[in-house]
Amino acid sequence: MSEAVKISKATYHLYTFTISKLISTFGSSVYAFGISLYVLALTGSAANFALNLICSILPRTLLAPFAGYIADNYSKKMIVILAQLASALSVGGLLVYSIYAGLSLPAIYTTTALISVSSMFASVTFSSSIANLIDTDRIQKAMGFNQSAIAIATIGGPVVGGILFGFVSMNVFLIIQVAAYLLAVALESTMNFKLFTNRITETVEDAKKSMVTGMKEGFVYLRSNRVVMVIVTVAVGVNFFFSALMIGLPFIAIQELEIETTHFGFIEAMIAVGMLLASIYFSVGKEVKFPLRFSKRGILAMSVLLAGLALPLMIEFSYTGAVVYFLLLMLVFGVTNVFVNTPIGVMMQKDVEEEYRGRVFGILESMAMAMMPLGYLIFGLLYDAVPAEYVVIGSSLCLIVLTGYMMRPSILKQAHPELDQDFIPVNPELQK
Repeated sequence: MSEAVKISKATYHLYTFTISKLISTFGSSVYAFGISLYVLALTGSAANFALNLICSILPRTLLAPFAGYIADNYSKKMIVILAQLASALSVGGLLVYSIYAGLSLPAIYTTTALISVSSMFASVTFSSSIANLIDTDRIQKAMGFNQSAIAIATIGGPVVGGILFGFVSMNVFLIIQVAAYLLAVALESTMNFKLFTNRITETVEDAKKSMVTGMKEGFVYLRSNRVVMVIVTVAVGVNFFFSALMIGLPFIAIQELEIETTHFGFIEAMIAVGMLLASIYFSVGKEVKFPLRFSKRGILAMSVLLAGLALPLMIEFSYTGAVVYFLLLMLVFGVTNVFVNTPIGVMMQKDVEEEYRGRVFGILESMAMAMMPLGYLIFGLLYDAVPAEYVVIGSSLCLIVLTGYMMRPSILKQAHPELDQDFIPVNPELQK
């Protein structure tokens, strides 16, 4: 295949991938919001709502490394298509069950768990495939489009889910979800997941390796690659301390400052708006030259914004002032979130060897997801026992220390050896 044909196909992939990601992510967001409303309306129990959330998070956490191994050793295209079909069948099964027996909590929990597993397989496989689908020069654009799709789904999913929940029956709601997944499958079936592959054909010895051996190799590779190991460690830490914001924001805004829930909804939405704006910037801007250093600055900025949650508790704000302050704070937080994730994502697409990429992304997702329930539990207890301003400021300082140590100058230079060139004077006469 000629280079011109490859570039043309990569351009097709760029937009097809974005549309497919938007459809599937939007569908998942609509389903999650709509089914959560149904559970609350059916039971009026926060515990049942939380159990549905656990059914969504726990399977992803446990099975993500396994999904990474599968992505590295089998056809990525087939995995993505089968995963999306599994999601469609799961929702379709719930639809059939509801027609004949009516919806029940066990059926909803089972469907949520199945969709969580299938969407995780699709997500890990897609994440490990971007460098195979898109040419190297446009990976950042693809990552920007990907973040844009997530942001749009985050903003629009609850809105559409709320509208559908209020105006159509649950059966019609489920039919729309099935149609969305099938449309995503139709788009993904036209993509070539080996367009830019550099992987050598599998040997007989490789084929004979057991799954356990293959997964161990992924962990060994991760430990041997110091820079990638730093990225994974920092990502886990950021995800953990991000829980301080996810728990602290509603607690401080609604419980401590008595901000109305309607206004709080706008505050939360500003995170997604900020993500969308930053994603557009990355999709049209030049590629970041030193992604690890760029992301380090983004995490430090995020740490300062986390501490900023405490300001209205320490300085008296008017009601309007507090709402405006949180709107701006969350907008900037959304921007910094993408400023951290996108350059790191591009770097991992380029630096992680193709044969290990699925396992590395699987391990990353598993460890990051594991931090969410742990963080929710720990910070939920802390906010009840310690003044909120101490929790967010303490979390901010811990994140700054973690980032400063893990992304110290020696690590940055190892990731970007050309950093030393920044200090070479432009005028050679100055070196004499």
